[in-house]
Amino acid sequence: MPSAFRVIPSVIIDSLLSVFLVIAIGWVLRRTLIREDGAWKGFEQLSYYVLVPVLVATTLGGAKLGAVPFERLGLTLLATIAVLAALLLLARPRLLRGLRTGNAGFTSLFQGILRWNAFIALAIAANLYGREGVTLAAVAIAALIPVLNVLCVLVLRRYGAGGGTLWRGLGTNPYILGTIAGLLLNLTGLPLPRALDLALDIVGRCALGAGLILVGAGLRLGDLRRPDPALVAGVLLRLVAAPALGAGFALLFGLSGSAAVIAIVCLGVPTASASYLLARQMGGDAPLMAAIITAQTLASMLTLPLLVALAS
Repeated sequence: MPSAFRVIPSVIIDSLLSVFLVIAIGWVLRRTLIREDGAWKGFEQLSYYVLVPVLVATTLGGAKLGAVPFERLGLTLLATIAVLAALLLLARPRLLRGLRTGNAGFTSLFQGILRWNAFIALAIAANLYGREGVTLAAVAIAALIPVLNVLCVLVLRRYGAGGGTLWRGLGTNPYILGTIAGLLLNLTGLPLPRALDLALDIVGRCALGAGLILVGAGLRLGDLRRPDPALVAGVLLRLVAAPALGAGFALLFGLSGSAAVIAIVCLGVPTASASYLLARQMGGDAPLMAAIITAQTLASMLTLPLLVALAS
């Protein structure tokens, strides 16, 4: 093991390694046992529309939000996203020249730096801190998903070649619907029938493993044959600059402990796999987006252990 990793506690290594092993299982399955695109598309829809929203809803519904610093966590994440988005938009003309890309490439870079893979973040949070970690990650989903959907769709509509309906997309986003359902259950205190509660819990437990397998299945190593400046920038800004900026805001807002670690994890995981579909549908640079997703996922196997160790 490289000397740089000897300072990282074994519990962190084991927690993160288990996540990437499940991702590897997905990659192997996609290329050996289950090669049909239709099977994976159905699996992805099941996870996106059912498994993860149920996990978010049940977690937020039963969470003791007063026991977690949800306000400071939300402020840390939103401030980081706001600053990154503003800097990218202000620097767009220089980025286009310096990275030798066009407006479509900028939209993929924008998504690659701002969006995050909730599947990976949830799994890491669960491994590190159990139920508390999942609650903190669910709070991050509640804070970030609506804002990021608005930002990315607006940027794609402005600089991409396609269209898209902003408010309809937000109103039907399963993550947002799961967040709303969970918060309503939490605020009203309405008890669910025990059989239904147990059933939803079983469904929610499937979300983490299913999501990680899908991440692995979506990796396309051939996309890395395009190591252009935009790809390198997308990796460095997402995996290094974003969590570093988030750490600064965590200090500013007094966020510490497990909540600070989860904030860094959410800002340091790769971008969302769904970014590719959005880029393809709304006129972004889909090949660049696919390359950024794959490169970030592979590079995060090195950066995430260091980030978690430093944040801890």
